[in-house]
Amino acid sequence: VILLCFRRYLLMALTSCLFWNTFGLSVAMDSKPNILLFLADDLGIGDIGCYGNNTIRTPNIDRLAREGVKLTQHIAAAPLCTPSRAAFLTGRYPIRSGMASSNRYRALQWNAGSGGLPANETTFARLLQQQGYTTGLIGKWHQGVNCESFNDHCHHPLNHGFDYFYGMPFTLLNNCQENKPPELDVALQAKLWVYSQMITLAVLTLTAGKLTGLISIRWKIIACFTLVGGLFFISWYSSYGFVQYWNCILMRNHDVTEQPMRLERTASLMLKEAVSFIKRNRHGPFLLFVSFLHVHTPLFTTAKFLGKSRHGLYGDNVEEMDWMVGKILDSLDKEGLKNHTFTYFASDHGGHLEAQDGSAQLGGWNGIYKGGKGMGGWEGGIRVPGVFRWPGVLPSGTVIDEPTSLMDIYPTVVHLAGGILPQDRVIDGRNLVPLLRGRAQKSEHEFLFHYCGSYLHAVRWHQKDSGAIWKAHYVTPVFRPPGAGACYGKGICPCFGEGVTHHDPPLLFDLSRDPSEAKPLSADTEPLFDTVIRKIGRAIEQHRSTLTPVPEQLSLYNVVWKPWLQPCCGTFPFCWCDKEGDSTQV
Repeated sequence: VILLCFRRYLLMALTSCLFWNTFGLSVAMDSKPNILLFLADDLGIGDIGCYGNNTIRTPNIDRLAREGVKLTQHIAAAPLCTPSRAAFLTGRYPIRSGMASSNRYRALQWNAGSGGLPANETTFARLLQQQGYTTGLIGKWHQGVNCESFNDHCHHPLNHGFDYFYGMPFTLLNNCQENKPPELDVALQAKLWVYSQMITLAVLTLTAGKLTGLISIRWKIIACFTLVGGLFFISWYSSYGFVQYWNCILMRNHDVTEQPMRLERTASLMLKEAVSFIKRNRHGPFLLFVSFLHVHTPLFTTAKFLGKSRHGLYGDNVEEMDWMVGKILDSLDKEGLKNHTFTYFASDHGGHLEAQDGSAQLGGWNGIYKGGKGMGGWEGGIRVPGVFRWPGVLPSGTVIDEPTSLMDIYPTVVHLAGGILPQDRVIDGRNLVPLLRGRAQKSEHEFLFHYCGSYLHAVRWHQKDSGAIWKAHYVTPVFRPPGAGACYGKGICPCFGEGVTHHDPPLLFDLSRDPSEAKPLSADTEPLFDTVIRKIGRAIEQHRSTLTPVPEQLSLYNVVWKPWLQPCCGTFPFCWCDKEGDSTQV
């Protein structure tokens, strides 16, 4: 009798356990999870522990990978901030939205430019907002602010589906820190200084000649030269001379709260805002996009982390960012939201190899991959970390070696929220949920197109039947000095002109055998060479047939500084304020 009762009890317990496990998973999948997206700035794939770095400490990002899914072929749609983030937000190649440049300005240069993410683009935030999500963005935006007046905010996050915004409408620059050399348009500024000095010298020479009688010239002509020279100087120095005030600002929703921003407390403010957003919206569902200012130059790091890493200031900055990730994850745990939150961590593109201060490296490490930030085709500029966690739904400790894209986040989170993708435009991203859950073994991407600005530099073909990952380079940057692996002395590699090499036939690599792109294949060494090149060529034709002309948001007119568009917390040009005080405690 005792044995019979024990068997009956055991059967009931197993049945109950199976029911609640199934029910729990069903509830997790049927209900709308909170969505937490972390996006680092300029972080190299080789900079964090779960991707092989054993000298920079990133325990919190590594924990996400242990508790979830790690992607090893996660690809940015562009190798630079503005276009990559536009693709991330819209699920579309930047060239489709006009966020790809045909000139040397490949990212937005000013808060007071008129270019930015067009109002007719639909972000994932907008679609989640329509599904009842409270949406927030903390950190970097870099998708523009205004179009025609200083407060129309046509490109602002709140006009693109975010209910709450706190952060930089622009991006960090060396100009944001007073003891750093300027970073914005350094070569152009040097030329403008020379021209101004030449005009000044000419005016002084004419004046001296007039006073000594050596030159016969009317004072009106000298006055005219002086006026022209003064106007020329004011025309450029009014922008480049005050970059810290014009670009280095913080906003809360539509209001400027710091102008210029105080870097020593920025990390604490960002962390406080992220934790506060989670607490306010703990009853969900919410979307929180934490867009880090780390690890972009000038790498301002708080005293707690200075000198603590083995990789100088850059390593210190990475470790501070990881600490911030940990604090935000702790807030999820504190609110009991860990198991009901879909969490993602990535970088907008590869590390910046040319970022140096003498012998000190201020940019990231891209592991075994060639190239870096700004290089449209080489893996080091576009292959980034990609980590997902959703306890109880996504398997833990899983590694997926399939081609995926930052653009995939768009359809993935829309699917999780129960939304429907726009039907009136091409969406280049693919829903990752089946792949992440192990229901699919292959990525849905057959081809990925790698742009540098508006110029197609390379194409990747995922040959699913053989497992090969073919990559054809049609254009590559010319490294300076030769063989150096980057464009040292230029700041960033160009996309066109004398700074690139065109390849016909293209350079071909099989990334499944040669991920470092060290040994290009040829018709002599690869029997499938001609077949692969023809296949990729047809894919390019088909891809280009889906492109439609759109206004170029990064045109020269759109990227120049326009004083009437300048966000200002006072009366222009008297733009300075500090509305934050010292309330930075988390």
